[in-house]
Amino acid sequence: MMAALLGRRGMVAALVLVLLASLPLLTGLLDQRYLLSVATRVVIWAIAATSLNMILGYGGLVSFGHAAFFGIGGYVVGILSANGIQDGWLQWPLALAVAILWAALIGALSLRTRGVYFIMITLAFAQLVYYLASGLEAYGGDDGLNFSRSRLWLIDLRDKNSFYWLCFAFLLGTLWFSSRMEHSRFGYVLRGARSNELRMLALGFPVFRYRLAAFTISPAMMSWVKSGDLIVMVVLGGIGALFGPLYGAIAFFALEELLTPLLHLMHQGWGEYWQIVFGPMLVAIALYAKGGIDSLLGPRHG
Repeated sequence: MMAALLGRRGMVAALVLVLLASLPLLTGLLDQRYLLSVATRVVIWAIAATSLNMILGYGGLVSFGHAAFFGIGGYVVGILSANGIQDGWLQWPLALAVAILWAALIGALSLRTRGVYFIMITLAFAQLVYYLASGLEAYGGDDGLNFSRSRLWLIDLRDKNSFYWLCFAFLLGTLWFSSRMEHSRFGYVLRGARSNELRMLALGFPVFRYRLAAFTISPAMMSWVKSGDLIVMVVLGGIGALFGPLYGAIAFFALEELLTPLLHLMHQGWGEYWQIVFGPMLVAIALYAKGGIDSLLGPRHG
């Protein structure tokens, strides 16, 4: 990831990371704790969007079921918590293992298709998980699952600052992993298969296995709408750009926080329809800035 931070445009990414790292201190000094809650959402969704970028940006696979992995992990932690198991060192590895197993199963089936069929299959499986979770009456049903935060040794996750910094540390780890993958043989095969799958097969690369691995290792509430939000963040920030999903997540939540009260001032109740304004903005970006926010910072190398 350090190589990505070198150069003029890399300085922007470095400044964004420094700003995010210092937000708990800044919001404390300015007495704006709500902004820290928004920033925590930004960081968490940036992690999910970065993972989606691994298969969408590098592999060219449009998955409308990525949020299912997000939700599965949350439900595993929540169900364990509801049954008295609140140790994060037990909850998180199990949640990760279940999400990986589900991703491997879905990937093995959906990656045998292409184009719109791949999109529809990932969407169908995501909705299957969504309705299964909605039917778990013992764990909230349609109302969702509420549970206390995990307990970690030496880290109090009930403290907003500690929780934010832990999430930020995971974001840095995800960006580092994505950067390493992008410039590895694994990343080059994914991008090669996106451009010309037949040529990569002719060269002897097992494209299906590479794509399945990428689909499985992408760390990723349940509904297709949330998967759509993740895709929007990737497109808004810049498909295939290392920091694109982070920029997209920041812009997505910043626009939500700005447009909601603005529309509410114009007319009572309009605030909840902020996407009506956001939609045309996204279309304009897709038409005139195809590289997203990342393209505005200069040419991309590598």
